[in-house]
Amino acid sequence: MSDSRKSAVVLVSGGMDSAVTLALASERGFACHALSVAYGQRHSSELVAAARMARAMGAVAHKTVSIDLRSIGGSALTADIDVPEQGGAGIPITYVPARNTIMLSIALGWAEVVDANDIFCGVNAIDYSGYPDCRPPFIEAFERLANLATRSGVEGSGLRVHAPLIQMSKADIAREGVRLGIDFSQTISCYSADDAGLACGHCDACRLRAEGFAAAGLADPTRYR
Repeated sequence: MSDSRKSAVVLVSGGMDSAVTLALASERGFACHALSVAYGQRHSSELVAAARMARAMGAVAHKTVSIDLRSIGGSALTADIDVPEQGGAGIPITYVPARNTIMLSIALGWAEVVDANDIFCGVNAIDYSGYPDCRPPFIEAFERLANLATRSGVEGSGLRVHAPLIQMSKADIAREGVRLGIDFSQTISCYSADDAGLACGHCDACRLRAEGFAAAGLADPTRYR
């Protein structure tokens, strides 16, 4: 039987934000094509979690595209630079240069192939690490680019980039995930997760995640080492 739902491409990293984004896209009636990017990140166990979440949430397809951002480095996630255990001023060293631009571009290409007019990503501009490519102006600018640079934008019905979590706190995201029935213990957010997916409990991502569950009044289901 054919699927009559509209198609969407959803970026899925394996973390809590992208899991909630995938569940929201599905709840909104989209046939979700889940897309993960193996960009050379040191915490590759998140890709295993991404595949697990895509299966659990009924994505119609899951694709992992490989690119080599380690070849340019510039981040604690793609170079031999220690992941800091405390946040500091300015954009942190865990920022991966142009990562969201690159991942959204790959999603845009796949969206054209599968005839999807909608792309979802889990960026957040409230409780986050200060990355410039997680802000509303970036998402708005990328949507304009998508409609200028593609056949779907010029000859089709246009493309939309959805960032449903962008104005939500981590506590809001945790509550929404519980409402949607997500098992957050199966997601990985840690910048230094080991091969088994166990979190360090000290990096910025772990701190923000733990604070979100605490603020939401929820037990932290993260698997720590």
